[in-house]
Formats: sequence, structure tokens, C-alpha cells
Amino acid sequence: MGKIAFVFAGQGAQYPGMGKDVAEYSKAAGEVFAKADAVRPETSRQCFEGTDEELKETKNTQPCIYTVDYAIAAALEEKGIKADFAAGFSLGELAALAYAKAFDFESGLKLVSKRGELMQIASEKHDTGMAAVLKLSDEKIEELAAGYDNVYPVNFNCNGNVTVAADRAQLTDFAADVKEAGGLARILKVSGAFHSPYMAEAAEGFGEVLAGADVCESEIPVYSNRTALPYEGDYKELLQQQIINPVRWKDLIEHMIEEGVDTFIELGPGKALTSMITRISKEVTALNVSDVESLEKTVERMSGC
Repeated sequence: MGKIAFVFAGQGAQYPGMGKDVAEYSKAAGEVFAKADAVRPETSRQCFEGTDEELKETKNTQPCIYTVDYAIAAALEEKGIKADFAAGFSLGELAALAYAKAFDFESGLKLVSKRGELMQIASEKHDTGMAAVLKLSDEKIEELAAGYDNVYPVNFNCNGNVTVAADRAQLTDFAADVKEAGGLARILKVSGAFHSPYMAEAAEGFGEVLAGADVCESEIPVYSNRTALPYEGDYKELLQQQIINPVRWKDLIEHMIEEGVDTFIELGPGKALTSMITRISKEVTALNVSDVESLEKTVERMSGC
């Protein structure tokens, strides 16, 4: 039998009301939200009742998605479903590390909250944005980006899907070049140019926060966005460097498949990662859990394996 990987959603997947029905349905998930509110008051309210605008603020987005991701993992474990491997997209990587016991949930929430604050401050210093570029090869996107001083391919998601971070003034012209080349550029609902040099100050500040954090070796392999391989060595260095380096999601998923993963379960709001995984490989099962309906469907599906 193949292995199971939990993959945790990242920023951009948020929506008002996320996690509410799962918290009411699952005792374990409800306890996670209670722990979150004890560390960061208003977390549950922002997830359950926050507006799009409130949730779009990076200082809110990151701790809220982290909490929803982890709460859903708790709900799955309550149903007897556990992972052999874990990974997360950008901030989701911290939820993956918490799930794998590299640090406890509360410590992770404190780290994520500080990470979000630092990245928001860095974002507010520049007029930047991000766009998903579709229908072009990685090489073509890199070629087009090389024509600009401040356009950076930062998330290599799957075939024909790369996210770029850029100065907003250059993003419009770059999108026009993408269209001329036969591609499509979609502006994302994020507030900064993440995983790019624009986040250098945030990475430096987060490094200082991590220096005082208690981070240990994970109990199961967690795959790093930075290397696309399991965490080893200095976890803190990888977490710091992740902020200013591309997310190598396609390579990461392919490496997990090579290690025997045949079932991926996306945890958290939305199902963007599930869509990416199905495009990376048609040979694996990709499921998502974002609410009670998808939780019950996934539990039913896994019980038949």
C-alpha cells in the first residue's frame, strides 16, 4: 500500500467563514481554535466572521490559515487518518512542521503571527503584487521575466502554472508580454511580492525571531519549499530562507511520489494544491478537506482504501 501525505494550504486560499463548520463538527478542531484564541485573541472571529478585506491583510491571513490548516489535520486524525509525509505551500509549511511535531501548535502560531507581521511591513514599503502565469513553459516565463528589473518567478506550481512577484508598475507590462506569448496572467489576491527579494527585511527579522524559538527534528519527513527535499540540518535556516526564495512545488511533489506517496490530502481553505497535484501526476489520488462536506467525503474515501 502507498503512503499518505498531508499538504497544507497557503496564503491566497482564505475566505470568510473558513473553518467554522469544521470547528463545530469536530471536538479536536474546536480545541485547536480555542488554543489559537488563547495565544492570539480574535483568531476564531477573523476566520469565522472576518471580511475579505480583513482576511487579506497578511498579518491576519497567515495565522488564520495556519489555524484552519492545523484544525483540519486534527479533525482528520480524530477520524483515524494520519500522514506518513507532510508539506505545505509557503506559510502552510509551518502548519506541516507543527503537525510533524517540529514545534507545538501554539509555538507555531506565535512564529506565523510574527512572520505575517514582518511580511506585511515589507509589503507596505513597496507597491508590488503577484500574478499566476498560465499556459507557458517555465523556461518561457523565466525568459520574459529576465526582460524586467523587478519581475521574479517565485512559485513553480505545476506544468503551465508559475507565479511571479513583481513591482506593480512592471506587472502590467509583463502581463501584456505573457498574453502576446500565448499565455494568461491572473493577478492574485495577496498584498505583497512574496518569495522575492522584496521580502529581504522580513527574512532578516524572521531569522531573529527563529533564533529564540525551540525547533526540533520532525517526527515524519516534511518536504521543504526551498529544497523540494525533506527537512534536514538547520530547520531555522530553511524557514528563514524560504521567505525570499521560490517555492519549488512541482519538484517537491514529484520527490514525494518517488518516495512512495500515492495519496495526497490537501488541508485548509480551497483546493488549489489538489488541482496542482492532479496536473503534476495522473497516477496519484489527490483529495482536499476544507469543510465538513469534504471532510466526510475524504474519510469515506480513505476508509475504502
